Amino acid sequence: MPTTTDLQKYADLIVRTAVHIQPGQELWVNAPIHVPELVRFIVKRAYEVGAKKVHVEWRDDELTRLTYSLAPDEAFEKYPAWRALAMTEVAEQGGAYLLIDAADPELLKGIDPKRISNYSRVSSAALATFRKYMSSKRMTWSIVAAPSESWAKLVFPGLGTEAAVEALWDTIFRIVRVNEADPVAAWEAHNNTLLAKRAYLDAKQYKKLHYKAPGTDLVIELPENHRWNGGISWNEQGNTFNPNVPTEEVYTAPHKDGTNGVVRSTKPLSYQGNLIENFSLTFENGRVIDFEAEKGYESLQAMLDLDNHSRYLGEAALVPHRSPISDSNIIFFNTLFDENASNHLALGNAYPTCIEGGAAMSREELEQAGLNQSILHVDFMVGSGEMDIDGITKEGLVEPVFRKGNWAF
Repeated sequence: MPTTTDLQKYADLIVRTAVHIQPGQELWVNAPIHVPELVRFIVKRAYEVGAKKVHVEWRDDELTRLTYSLAPDEAFEKYPAWRALAMTEVAEQGGAYLLIDAADPELLKGIDPKRISNYSRVSSAALATFRKYMSSKRMTWSIVAAPSESWAKLVFPGLGTEAAVEALWDTIFRIVRVNEADPVAAWEAHNNTLLAKRAYLDAKQYKKLHYKAPGTDLVIELPENHRWNGGISWNEQGNTFNPNVPTEEVYTAPHKDGTNGVVRSTKPLSYQGNLIENFSLTFENGRVIDFEAEKGYESLQAMLDLDNHSRYLGEAALVPHRSPISDSNIIFFNTLFDENASNHLALGNAYPTCIEGGAAMSREELEQAGLNQSILHVDFMVGSGEMDIDGITKEGLVEPVFRKGNWAF
């Protein structure tokens, strides 16, 4: 089990780097019930650096499954207004949101996908303003991880439950640099590396990206004045934060109507408590017109049909195959980790910060600029050591961006 020292270092990293709490700021924490010690350290550290108020919302996966299994249909027709109001109020005031991810990747296996999708629509509508503040960076936010028994057993099936949980803790700490003498300083150096990649790609302003790998031949058009994000972010007040810990990606938004070809997944996707594996998507003029999946076909179909724009891409992210997560040779069955081991794409909503001036644009203006608008945003992994990516300039020049899964510049 994790030592007190490691948990304190992790909590310090979360507070000072992930959400980067400022004096007078409020923090909303969504946490699983089985990691109270970590949460207490986070709350303590947040107050020590000046947080005005820390709100902790506990969740229990077993109760979630019971609700989806046994509650009547009308339970999924309305989202709690009090919760949406409280979260939106914290965001509106420039607060911070922290999600500690520890979910069982197969939590909702066997549950009717339509029931899950219906509630996803309801919750997305209720939290639309909160998510707008999040995507425009009016607030700071971050997703971090902690093991659960079910997740650990899926990642390390050959170990007993206690050993699997300990192994997952050790792996998380190594990947997020808690094992370093000064994790905050290590993350500052890492963020600077990602900033250099962003600056190079921003200057290039490629017209298109061409992905080539076994089962993948995909061309993605990028909108004019696109911007690359990743690693560190800035909120409206100019304060830094890391939306994902860990992260190895730099990403931008594709032009909604400019994706053509086929792409094949390279890692399992955990979507709303179900695993989708070995799937492919065929795009024409930006839209998924055909798809296949060896496992989780119905869940994939429900995801693609969530709304009118969920069949379009909202993100293209570049991640070198040689990264701490990829080098671990572990499939985590968790998007936070697996997406940072591999180039990935996202179906659904595009982040407004991926285009110059986007944070100040209306939904209609973002759509006119080519950024997809959807209640969905789901990352899926497509990269491997066999993937090449070319950048195509406005003049038609073809330049290497990735070769054999790694940066070519």
